[in-house]
Amino acid sequence: MTNQTRAASVQELESIFQQELATDRWAATESAYALASRYRDEGDWEKSREWVKQCLQLLEGFPEDTMEQVATTRTSVGGVALPNYLHEGVVRERFGELA
Repeated sequence: MTNQTRAASVQELESIFQQELATDRWAATESAYALASRYRDEGDWEKSREWVKQCLQLLEGFPEDTMEQVATTRTSVGGVALPNYLHEGVVRERFGELA
């Protein structure tokens, strides 16, 4: 029995991120969050910190005045569950000292 919902590798996620960066900056922000989570879970603190920084930099370009403006458009990216809302406070809370 094969697993149809296998998680994307970090390399695949990084490739997806690069494509999204050119076409959909919000999707790229969600992917950066997912990459930060994956690297943290793998114990690669340095890489996780880089992706947290990337996510925060991308978030600076978006308004966050209403819940609708910070609502994620996907429930997960590459097997990583996304929060319902994505903004600086959530990222700093989830990643603590890495943020």
